[in-house]
This record gives sequence, structure tokens and C-alpha cells, in this order.
Amino acid sequence: MADDVKIFGMPPESGRWILVVVGILIQLCLGAIYAYGVIRVPLQNHFTDVLGLQVTAMDMTWPFIVFLLLFALTMPLAGPYIQKMGPKKVCTVGGALVGIGWIAASFSSSPLILAVLYGIIGGVGVGIAYGCPIAVSAQWFPDKRGLAVGLTVLGFGFSAALIAPISDLLVADYGGVMSALKIFGIAFFIITVVLSQMLKVPPAGWCPAGWTAPAPKPGATATVDFMRSEMQRNPSFYGLWLCYTIGSLAGLTAIGIAKPVGLEVAAGAGMAAVAAGALMTSLTLPFALCNGLGRPIFGTLTDKLTPRNTAMVTYVLIIIACLLLYTNYTSVLMYTIAFALLWGCLGGWLAIAPTATASYFGMKDYAKNYGLVFTAYGIGAVIGGIVSAQAKDIMGGYQPFFLIVAGLAVLGIIVAFVLMKPPVKG
Repeated sequence: MADDVKIFGMPPESGRWILVVVGILIQLCLGAIYAYGVIRVPLQNHFTDVLGLQVTAMDMTWPFIVFLLLFALTMPLAGPYIQKMGPKKVCTVGGALVGIGWIAASFSSSPLILAVLYGIIGGVGVGIAYGCPIAVSAQWFPDKRGLAVGLTVLGFGFSAALIAPISDLLVADYGGVMSALKIFGIAFFIITVVLSQMLKVPPAGWCPAGWTAPAPKPGATATVDFMRSEMQRNPSFYGLWLCYTIGSLAGLTAIGIAKPVGLEVAAGAGMAAVAAGALMTSLTLPFALCNGLGRPIFGTLTDKLTPRNTAMVTYVLIIIACLLLYTNYTSVLMYTIAFALLWGCLGGWLAIAPTATASYFGMKDYAKNYGLVFTAYGIGAVIGGIVSAQAKDIMGGYQPFFLIVAGLAVLGIIVAFVLMKPPVKG
């Protein structure tokens, strides 16, 4: 019976917060991909200095692209299995694959092999596991769902702040970058598999003591629900998808090239290489904080300003960030401001897109609808990764890429204004 529910021997109203902490810790392991911008530098040095390979920026970008693309494509496919099998089993499988992917990556003999071992195995693992802690938090907190889910996914965004300095320590003192990958993989395997066993959902009909679901407010949800096939025929879907792609492109690429760009800027400013490397790693902390805090901040703005207006706010910030950096490419301060904005706006889009999907297309087929919208995240990673790497390889530096992103943000403002609005069901 619902009255007999206990969590770790505690009343569920208090014990459920432990499940949020469990979810945060799992997401910290899954979100380690956001530290790739730091790890790619010693990885490239390993391939060139140790293995004697000729490695381009595009070569080093493919593992990041493949990982995020597989994550984006797998995540919506895992949703039905979470409902059918339960979050514990699904998260165990996904977490194990994440650990195996990092361990396998330590045996990579080229960037291509890294893309296969790290990108495919790790990306699929994250896609499988990602929704499990979120589903648990959402079901245990009908009274505080936004807060609980927001705290849970905060772990994913904040992960780079922990992984980046640890990776530098492991690379320097514990056998190099390949040993670091192996250590991370073993740790992620153990942590995620063990913590997955604690995930469970409440029994049907459970709700916190003394709480009853409030009556829906007029206009709080879509008046008409769209099935996925109907959503796909509506212009508002394409507006949201294109806008999400542009927002993801800007933010994910900034994450993937954070340290290489920072080293270019620091070199232009005359900073010594060792000091520059240490500084760029330390800046991962404020960048990750911006990414994590972007979710609740822009989520609140979405509620107050509408998804379309909040989207346009992010594009204005992206334009400002890109132009600041493009016109001050030897200023570490401008680099810091620009990348803080770009990481923060990515966190914002991870709040804007799901909120807009629910607001525009209703909740009846929400899981499938947002799964399709979320593919924009993966496509943004692919396009941004390719364009930024080509800018580096062809033009000798990343600076021109930021002018391209500023132009895409202008396009995003136009698309949002014209298409990103509540749909009319025909």
C-alpha cells in the first residue's frame, strides 16, 4: 500500500531527496563528455608525439561528434524501456556501457578508433541511462517536479567542472591520458552500476502526504494535444527544431573546443603554454556552473517570457559572445566572458526546448515528441563540430568560426520570430 512506502527505511517525503542525490551523482558520470574540450588536447598530443600520427582538428572532433549524435539518437529510444523494465535495469545497462566505452577508449590507436570505442559505446550508454534518474525524480516529486528534475540534470551540466581538473591531475601524475581514460572508465562503471540499483519509482497512486494535485490553470498546457505524426506536419515543430539545432550548435561546439580556443587566445596574449593550459582547465569550473545554472534560469524565463522570446534572448547573447571573441581574439577576459555565455545558453536550450515541446504540443505524446525534437541536439553537435574543425584546418585557427555562429544566431532570431509559436491544429 502507498502508506507503507519507505525509501532507505525513511518516510518517502524525506527519503526521496536521497534519490535526487543519487540521480545527480549518476548524471555527473554521464556528463563527463562535456570535459572533452580539455581531454582532447592531451589525446591529440598522444596521437602525434607518442604514436607519430598526423592528426587534424577534424580528426579530433569526430569522437565528440559521434558521442553526442549517438546520445541524441539513443535517448528517445530508451524511453519505452524505462517504462517497461524500470529505471534500475535500464540505467544499469547504460551505465555499464558508459564505463566500458571510457575503458575501451584507453586502447585507441587513432582518432578514428577513439570515435568508435568512445563515441559509439559511450554515446549509446549515455543515451540509454540519461532519462532514468530524470524519470525517478519526476515521479517522486509531483509537488516539486521542476525543482527535482532541474537539480538532477544539473549534475550533467556540472560534470566538466570536476572531470577536467581530475583529468589534468591523472594525465600529469598517473601515467598519461590513456591511463586517465581507463581510470575514469572503471570509476564510472562502478559508480553508475552501484547507484542504479537504488533507483525505483513510487507505486501507482502515491503522492506526498498532505498534497493533492492542483486544478490545471487556464492556458497552462496546450489546449490540443499533438501526436508525433501530427507534430511533424506542423510548421511550429520545424521552427522549434531549427532553433534548437542552432542553440545546440553554438553551445556544444564551445564545449568541445574550449581548451584549444583558449590556448590560441592565450598564445596571442603572450601567455606561457604551461600557465595557459592550467588557466584553461581552471576556467572549466565557471563555464560548467554557467551551463548548469542556465537550465533553471532560462527555464524560469521561458515561463515568464514564452519560449519564442526566450529563444531570441539566447541568440542575442550568442551574437554578443561571438562578436566579443572575434574582435578581441587575444583577450583572455573576452574569451572567458564569451565562453561563459555560450555554455550558459546551451544549458538554457536544454530547458527551453522541452518546455516549448510541452507547451506547444501537449503532454499526451510528449515522450515521443520531445524525443524527436531532441535529435536537434545531435545534429547541432555534428554541424558545429565539422564547421569549427574545418575553420581550424583550412584557415589555421578557430577565430572565423565565431563569425559564422553569430550569423547563424541572426538566422535563429528570424526563424524563432516567424515559426516558433503556439501551433494551430489543422
